[in-house]
Amino acid sequence: MLVNDCMTRHPIMISPSAMAAEAQKIMSENKIRHLPVVGPGKRLRGLVTRQRLALKPDLLTSLNVWEISRYLANLTVDKMMLKKTSVITITADRTVERAARMMTENKIGCLPVVEGEIVVGIITETDLLQSFQEMLGLPSPGLRVTVRMPDRPGEFSKLMGYVAAQEWGVMGVASFPSRRRSGYYDLVLKIVGVVREEAEHVLNQIPDQTVVDIRDVV
Repeated sequence: MLVNDCMTRHPIMISPSAMAAEAQKIMSENKIRHLPVVGPGKRLRGLVTRQRLALKPDLLTSLNVWEISRYLANLTVDKMMLKKTSVITITADRTVERAARMMTENKIGCLPVVEGEIVVGIITETDLLQSFQEMLGLPSPGLRVTVRMPDRPGEFSKLMGYVAAQEWGVMGVASFPSRRRSGYYDLVLKIVGVVREEAEHVLNQIPDQTVVDIRDVV
């Protein structure tokens, strides 16, 4: 899956000259946490987040309520936004796992998606979680099976040979190194059209592989 497949297209954007209070209202009304800041032609100028709009505690303690109100009334987006040079972006043709890595490594909650300097979308933590669910076939009911197998060539083909022989439908596949046994992988398989007892009986016959978890997903 690529960023293009799961990003939010035509995201809500804001001008750098807009008032910070307007940005806060837009985010609150639309239940979003990030606003790309753009100039003419939707060219990226910066990024506003809920965190950037939060007033610093030292400011709150040094001003009275009227001074705070006056300060907020005159505050524009360009004074609060993260500047373009500090905004980490991604292109639509990159993979979702690359986007996830960029976000976790930089401890950020979104990536504006750009073509050149033009904003064409945004990908957020929520978008990544949704794509993860789709890759594992969560929207459809079925049987979720975790099989532990040795980390060596041919093991995945062996498993899929048993699945194909039963003519089971596969809705999603994912694998990761087993945390409990070095040199092994845990493979998560979402299958449909089979009852739990049948799947457990068939898959437990695969040499050197073990069903470590099996459950209905609805």
